[in-house]
Amino acid sequence: MGVFQLGVIFLFLGICFQAQSQNLQNLICNPKDFKALEGFVKSLETVIDFWDLGNSTNCCNLVGVTCNSGRVVKLELGKRRLNGKLSESLGNLDELRTLNLSHNFLKGPIPFTLLHLSKLEVLDLSNNDFFGLFPSSMNLPLLQVFNISDNSFEGPVPMGICENSTRVSVIKMGVNYFNGSLPVGIGNCGSLELFCVGPNLLSGSLPDELFKLPRLTVLSLQENRFSGQLSSQIGNLSSLVHLDICSNGFSGNIPDVFDRLGNLTYLSAHSNRFFGNIPTSLANSGTVSSLSLRNNSLGGIIELNCSAMVSLVSLDLATNGFRGLVPDYLPNCQRLQTINLARNSFTGQLPESFKNFHSLSSLSVSNNSMHNIDGALRILQHCKNLSTLVLTLNFRDEELPTDPSLQFSELKALIIANCRLTGVVPQWLRSSSKLQLLDLSWNRLTGKLPPWIGDFQFLFYLDFSNNSFTGEIPKEITGLKSLISGRVSINESSPDFPFFLKRNVSVRGLQYNQIVSFPPTLELGNNFLTGAILPEFGNLKRLHVLDLKSNNLSGTIPSSLSGMASVENLDLSHNNLIGNIPSSLVQCSFMSKFSVAYNKLSGEIPTGGQFPTFPTSSFEGNQGLCGEHGTPCRNGSQVPRDSVAKGKRRKGTVIGMGIGIGLGTIFLLALMYLIVIRASSRKVVDQEKELDASNRELEDLGSSLVIFFHNKENTKEMCLDDLLKCTDNFDQSNIVGCGGFGLVYKAILRDGRTVAIKRLSGDYGQMEREFQAEVESLSRAQHPNLVHLQGYCKHRTDRLLIYSYMENGSLDYWLHEKVDGPALLDWDLRLQIAQGAARGLAYLHLACEPHILHRDIKSSNILLDGNFEAHLADFGLARIIRPYDTHVTTDVVGTLGYIPPEYGQASVATYKGDVYSFGVVLLELLTCKRPMDPCKPRASRDLISWVIQMKKQKRETEVFDPLIYDKQHAKEMLLVLEIACLCLHESPKIRPSSQQLVTWLDNINTPPDVHVF
Repeated sequence: MGVFQLGVIFLFLGICFQAQSQNLQNLICNPKDFKALEGFVKSLETVIDFWDLGNSTNCCNLVGVTCNSGRVVKLELGKRRLNGKLSESLGNLDELRTLNLSHNFLKGPIPFTLLHLSKLEVLDLSNNDFFGLFPSSMNLPLLQVFNISDNSFEGPVPMGICENSTRVSVIKMGVNYFNGSLPVGIGNCGSLELFCVGPNLLSGSLPDELFKLPRLTVLSLQENRFSGQLSSQIGNLSSLVHLDICSNGFSGNIPDVFDRLGNLTYLSAHSNRFFGNIPTSLANSGTVSSLSLRNNSLGGIIELNCSAMVSLVSLDLATNGFRGLVPDYLPNCQRLQTINLARNSFTGQLPESFKNFHSLSSLSVSNNSMHNIDGALRILQHCKNLSTLVLTLNFRDEELPTDPSLQFSELKALIIANCRLTGVVPQWLRSSSKLQLLDLSWNRLTGKLPPWIGDFQFLFYLDFSNNSFTGEIPKEITGLKSLISGRVSINESSPDFPFFLKRNVSVRGLQYNQIVSFPPTLELGNNFLTGAILPEFGNLKRLHVLDLKSNNLSGTIPSSLSGMASVENLDLSHNNLIGNIPSSLVQCSFMSKFSVAYNKLSGEIPTGGQFPTFPTSSFEGNQGLCGEHGTPCRNGSQVPRDSVAKGKRRKGTVIGMGIGIGLGTIFLLALMYLIVIRASSRKVVDQEKELDASNRELEDLGSSLVIFFHNKENTKEMCLDDLLKCTDNFDQSNIVGCGGFGLVYKAILRDGRTVAIKRLSGDYGQMEREFQAEVESLSRAQHPNLVHLQGYCKHRTDRLLIYSYMENGSLDYWLHEKVDGPALLDWDLRLQIAQGAARGLAYLHLACEPHILHRDIKSSNILLDGNFEAHLADFGLARIIRPYDTHVTTDVVGTLGYIPPEYGQASVATYKGDVYSFGVVLLELLTCKRPMDPCKPRASRDLISWVIQMKKQKRETEVFDPLIYDKQHAKEMLLVLEIACLCLHESPKIRPSSQQLVTWLDNINTPPDVHVF
């Protein structure tokens, strides 16, 4: 071997030895750093996965830790579900270059020492629960990325970062509660490229220093309270690419400086107070691709230079004051795809030049004053990429064209509503085979519904309501594939503008931001349709809304309609239907709105499923209907009304009445004697056994005696007749509520007490089970936050329960029904209600012996007394759980929107199921929204899914009821939201106990270190 080869070998071995030494050095943790990480771990309330500092002195091999020469240079523990506070000891990691603790549950203030790490380059504390004032003193000379967004910081914006951190290029402080104006000092961040402070509560005008940042490419100030005129100095930001100033209070003219912003591609300035014209320099920008000036007060004639605006893709100028003709030069913007000109003052016809608009995919000119729909459609058919067309509130009293040569092969959404158009459904629509949404409502169309409507494979929203269609509903319409089993892909592209759906002139329109957000719907109401309701409607398993009201439909209601498994709104009112309401409809578990009012129906109203939740107005106008929502059915099982009682009295003679009264008195005296003898013969009275015994005896005799649980010696004897008198024979004027199993009446007893009497109704077997559950539960449970069951009455198959009267009704009434209810329920009252309900639930689960599962916790079962103290009510679904049991077997019971997910997987009910339902109530208190709302877009109709989605997007504050959300209560509301989300966790094991709920809620307004979650 030569000298040269030997030298190469030694050189190679030397390099390997050096590398191995370096790696070994990197794996040895500096004792100072080890101690710093120990302090960090001790301050946490959760364990970091795969960290075990107790059995190792080496921290360099821990997950998320990177070392260099034995010193910790990176600590990256994002998305580790860390909970707790940050320790001051982190400030001892003096070689640290990257600290990423984002997307955790860390809380409390920021340690002072953390902001004086001389070598730190990246600080990311975003998406946590830090709160309080952010320290103004910082010394981070090498910092490049500073991200504290999506926390709960308040006070002034910490612009002290720019005093020593001259290298910082990214500052993200959005989604906090910073207030006041932007302070001076930002001009010192000469290397800044991205600056985001939206949304916050910042106000005032923008400082001049902001416009002296030569490298700034992204400026996001959206959703604050900035005001005044936008300074023309914004033109100094020559590197700007993305500018978002939407949802502020900027006013005046938009500065004409966009010729100096040669890199700007995105401008969102909607929802401000700008007026005047579109600046000339903006109208000639060759770089802007997305321009949104919606919802301002701009006006005049739209003047854009399409030969210059070569990058423009999306243009939204809706809800302004633009006038004149729709610009005929827009097709010259060769890349323009989406145009929204709705809610302006355009007149005239659609320009002939739109024939050459080959890039156009979405167009809305709704709510203007345009005419000649025939010409508009003939022109637009040449736009071969057109997929969305909205022409609502134009073309008044014209005729809808029927020329079969019209072709819209790519059309997915066509909305020509409220135009008072005449004519028939045009044959040319058949060629639009990709249609998903078709709305021709509120016109004057006539003729029969065409059978070929059923040929559309993707159509899931059809609205032909409020026209003058005649004839029978074609059977083919029940064959729409997307309503049977199809799904609309959520990946479908949608226009960059919102849709508004308005059912009538008396309510505000509903906003949908995407086509796929519309609920699967068949709206055929308010026409002149005849014939029977097709049984095949039951095949539409994906249908959410079926509206056939105000037609001339006849025949019976098909029992097969129960096959519409997803239906939420079924309206068959104002027709000529006969027969019974099919009992099979109780299987429609998601149905929240139902009406058969003003038909010719008869028989008993079903009592299962969601039927007890429907108002009486859903059944009015049908003289033959009886049951819970109407006249009691005459089957001998109901409490006789006054007229029936009088009729029976006429049949008897005076002698017969005397004999009856005498015999009744003898039986009653004998019964009372037996009870007294048995009670006095016991040395220790068992109240439960005494109750059971008296129940059996009274039931055997069919007695109408009213039994009171407490203070029997001070309670005068009462019977059913007394209850009839104090409720005016259960007159509707005394109804104060509708429980899950019967109506509730207000009554004043002979002794002056005001009580609530619940009259159970429905299937006898089920009614008896609910009666026994209520009596069994409430006779055992006595707590200030439970409704007080004072007594009961059993008469043949009728069951009456007597409660203490709650002056303020239910929480549901105050949140969702009373017009001024939400405004009167301030945050302090709502928190008080949550605390009281939690205490009542904890008593049922833990203190009451034996323990009780409620199984129907919801806002309508939380009653409020005169002081707005909460009382849990309606124990009709309650089940006693014996010591050492963890669950009871059950059917899937409860109320839609409150039922825990595990109830559908296993027939067991647990304490954590009640906790889940309580979490839904907490969301109601925070948002003032119902758990399920079919009128909302599909993405937000389920309250739980919507809140979780908003939380993932770090937009929690947007879910709060604006009537109560303010800075003073923001922390408490965010904490209650966290509690609610824990209650709603899919895994019951993760949910807190009811006792934990009491502890957390009772300490919600104490210093943060008290909280245990």
